[in-house]
Amino acid sequence: MANLGEQPIRTQSDISKFEAEMTLDERLPEQSILEVFTNSAKRDPDATALTMLMTGAEDEQPRRVTYAQLLGQIRRAANLFAEIGGEAPGVAYMLPSLIETHVTLWGAETAGYAVPINFLLQPESIAELLKTSGAKILVALGPHPQLDIWQKALALREQIPDLLMARVSPPGTPPEDGVIDLADALAAQPDDHLTFGEARSGDDLAAYFHTGGTTGVPKLVAHTHRSQLVAAFGGAVMCGFRSDDVFTATFPLFHVAGTIVGGLSCFMAGVELLVMTPAGLRNPAVVASFWRLVADYDVTLVGGVPTAIGAVLQTPIGDHDISRVRAGATGASLLPPAVGQKFKEVTGCPLFEILGMTEASGLISIDPLSGSGTTGSVGWALPYTDVDVLKLESDGSLGEVCDVGEIGVIAIRGLHISPGYSDPRHNDDVFANGLLNSGDLGYKDEKGCLYVAGRSKDLIIRSGHNIDPAMIENAMSTHPAVALAAAVGMPDPYAGELPMCFVQVQASENVSVEDLMDHARKTIDERPAWPKIIEVIDEIPLTSVGKIFKPSLRCDAAKLVVSNLLRDELELPDAQVQVEAGGPRGLCVTVGLSESDAPSLSRVEQRLQDFLFETRVTVGS
Repeated sequence: MANLGEQPIRTQSDISKFEAEMTLDERLPEQSILEVFTNSAKRDPDATALTMLMTGAEDEQPRRVTYAQLLGQIRRAANLFAEIGGEAPGVAYMLPSLIETHVTLWGAETAGYAVPINFLLQPESIAELLKTSGAKILVALGPHPQLDIWQKALALREQIPDLLMARVSPPGTPPEDGVIDLADALAAQPDDHLTFGEARSGDDLAAYFHTGGTTGVPKLVAHTHRSQLVAAFGGAVMCGFRSDDVFTATFPLFHVAGTIVGGLSCFMAGVELLVMTPAGLRNPAVVASFWRLVADYDVTLVGGVPTAIGAVLQTPIGDHDISRVRAGATGASLLPPAVGQKFKEVTGCPLFEILGMTEASGLISIDPLSGSGTTGSVGWALPYTDVDVLKLESDGSLGEVCDVGEIGVIAIRGLHISPGYSDPRHNDDVFANGLLNSGDLGYKDEKGCLYVAGRSKDLIIRSGHNIDPAMIENAMSTHPAVALAAAVGMPDPYAGELPMCFVQVQASENVSVEDLMDHARKTIDERPAWPKIIEVIDEIPLTSVGKIFKPSLRCDAAKLVVSNLLRDELELPDAQVQVEAGGPRGLCVTVGLSESDAPSLSRVEQRLQDFLFETRVTVGS
């Protein structure tokens, strides 16, 4: 059984002491994901593993599953998948957050491997992911009044006739030909042993997670049992999870945040997960009643992406008793300082940042939840792993370790690193000699705390959703009037970034922005990737070798956002805005106010702190 240590981790010296006391193998003897659930069930079989809310209403009677029951259901699922799919089957799923989602995920990893799918993707993109992964089974949510998951599943079966279909539906749903009812099929399997032999373990493939912003060729990241176990163990240690913790499970289970630190790490420590309806914090009713639910269910740890945390902070606590809350945890995108500050004001507890990456089996570093918190930092590397900031050489290679405060590329080593992509051709420049090039820029302070400064790659991160700008650019380039397109992240106080596209049109063409926007919506699969703004410019800047020069476009996007805010919201049309690339947060925005506008200085500073970039406000010349 995993030894998480007796003393909570607070500092880097605590991590060093923790590592010196035992080896990783001594701390983490588990070899398979199933062992995590076996050991937790042995330790306290009647402890609640999952509490499922379907509506969040005050009079709701939640569905509760103990650790013993969860173990039994995982065994049933593994047996079912092995029976219908053969040896080590790939099991894809398109499900919201449900108890059945956990059963499917961990059962799939026990018998074969899981392929979690973002059900918001278009059927064409999902079909490519299924084909590339080699999945034999698809588990999907049945007909639903608000979600079109089942319609997509049926469309996928048309494209992949050999795909075995299993459906998660309420009791009494009419059967469909050729479709397995998951509940009935699970009930027919034994829950006290595996029928097919040993559980998958060690270096066996456990899952393929797709990276956000899938383009024409899906990039599927491989996880092994060992890589997930090491990541989850590190998460449990750094978060200081305890068996009396209740954690708000709001991360989707097609994302590593929900499956590893918000899932497997918690199960390893015997935590109770409170599943706050299938839609989580995308459910307005949950946001509106969040603090009542936190009080009613004795929540100790509040988790969510920064945008979701920001939304619930707009809901007054009222007379609800949230005194059991000891910390907040956030990740998937950078935390705006204003959200962290407000969380502390509202709850009295720090909001700690977690840095994760699919290619690192979900986790890289954590600001320890038992520590005092370091504003803007994502803390230290997980135990038994290494995170360095390396110099970026002129040829694009990684060099020596940077000095304190010097910005470089974040690189990771450890047994939690993925063995690579399903297509080895994608491994170049990401995986090399056991080193993972994160593509993120960062720096360390004198205490060794890690800070994320920006990205060397061009991903646009909208509320934790990774958007590949090439997807937008490729779609826009199919318009006959477009000569060149460049998509960048436009700063946004709520989402962190929103996609913006600069377009250079053919010299002989005359096209409206409305026409371009209509084309974008028809040709871009992922709705979150639809450009918020399309700006037609005379010429897109290029480097000397003909590549699009995006730093200047990011500056232009930030200048547009800030100028519009100053003019339209703050009624300061004469304010001057300058934006420069670089600095600790990637962009530095300077606002110059006239002497007559000087009384608005604090108002401008307060409004700009909601953004992720560095800001400076001056008065006069």
